[in-house]
Amino acid sequence: MSILVIDVGTSSVRAGVVRPDGTVEHIHQQPLPPTVPFPGLVEFDPAAMSEAALGAARATLADAGPVDAVGVTAQRASAVAWDATSGKPLGPGIGWQDLRTAGTCLELQPEGIRLGPSETALKWTWLLDNHDPDRSASTRVGTVECWMAWQLTEGALHVTDASNAGVTGLLQLDGSNWDLDLAERLRIPAAALPRIVDSIGPLGPATALPGGPALAGLIGDQQASLIGQGCTRPGLGKATFGTGGMLDLCIGGSGPTEAARGPHGCIPVVAWRQGGSVTWGLEAIMLSAGSAVDWLVEDLGILANADESAAVAAACEDTEGVVMVPAMLGFGTPSWDFGARGLLIGLSRGSGRAQVTRAVLEGIAHEGADLLEAVEAESGLALDHLRVDGGMSTNGVFLQALADACRRPIEVSPEREATTLGAGYLAGIAVGTWSGLDDVAEAWSPREVIEPRENETRERWQRAVARAREWYPELSALQF
Repeated sequence: MSILVIDVGTSSVRAGVVRPDGTVEHIHQQPLPPTVPFPGLVEFDPAAMSEAALGAARATLADAGPVDAVGVTAQRASAVAWDATSGKPLGPGIGWQDLRTAGTCLELQPEGIRLGPSETALKWTWLLDNHDPDRSASTRVGTVECWMAWQLTEGALHVTDASNAGVTGLLQLDGSNWDLDLAERLRIPAAALPRIVDSIGPLGPATALPGGPALAGLIGDQQASLIGQGCTRPGLGKATFGTGGMLDLCIGGSGPTEAARGPHGCIPVVAWRQGGSVTWGLEAIMLSAGSAVDWLVEDLGILANADESAAVAAACEDTEGVVMVPAMLGFGTPSWDFGARGLLIGLSRGSGRAQVTRAVLEGIAHEGADLLEAVEAESGLALDHLRVDGGMSTNGVFLQALADACRRPIEVSPEREATTLGAGYLAGIAVGTWSGLDDVAEAWSPREVIEPRENETRERWQRAVARAREWYPELSALQF
């Protein structure tokens, strides 16, 4: 029984078919980068997004033939508002990186309301205030996977799964329903909110696709990656290194006691919900990962493209004392210092292209180790190994540096983007392709395992991080 997966990322949409043996075939992908109309604002066209996603899905089905179910995974926390009667968006979609609500987040803190600008709730408020100030009865709001469920079912379903609801800032602590008191305070009508559903389970026919296969799985992208890498048991964790970096750990059925970052800077997340029961995860966030390599290409011009970073870095055995702290946007986990900035230190007359490139890759690796240490301290769970996917998972120099910094084996995902596989597993469980999440855990087979070597650079890294902190004290003082 084959599964069609629609994967809506931040800069592209793609579709592919997951076969019962876990292979992913017939991928069709289309770039769809967001727009930045002003620094700090990130928008996208919801209609163009759904058109591209449905187009990719139909092309995949034309190649692969009929499927038994559809799974959807998407960028989290981005916001869409639309009219249920016309089906048309009320305004632009607001991306998860958008900072237009930062001031409102700070204004609400004296009331005891702690929301971050990356959470969806205040983005919905902004869309309603600017495009439907009277709060029309026909207005609907949702995250990206919710918008796609509406499109796939031609308006029959207005639903979101618990993993996506969990990053809106409006989910109750038990993961069961919306906090309607907070929604009222933010002027978001209850009728505009989607129904929260399980991540696994048939929801209705995807009538916008040939054959109308069942829409059977909805999941946020990082949770999909967690599942796609077989981390369905407590104590298993993965890291995804793309533009930024996310490390997620499965911690099981024990949820948070408050909706806030923990003392080590990690965020509790709904990993998935099945049969009304929530499995929780813990997430650590790196704000700059692959974007630091892009800096070498687009700004310094010392690389022709990101793919050559491994070969250039391999031209030297070590950085010869050069350290790069990739904090161009500040630090996420563990310190959440928005006023920190990138640092390149330890340069000598002999420092060149190879040393600087290796220092960038090693800096990203050390930040990855910081995330790992934070989730272990936060959860009390020790990871024997770390599973890795994302664009940087094909960079051998980076992977070795990550294993060295983490001081444990790195298991590399056979699928570079494990999100597609994870969403396919969930939808497949719903229709019987796999019997359950234990099957998913047992199916894990890494492409390769990178063993750690002796490493004495962590102390030097920590000294460099201390120098990069609080470069802009007024920004460092901001806490969400």
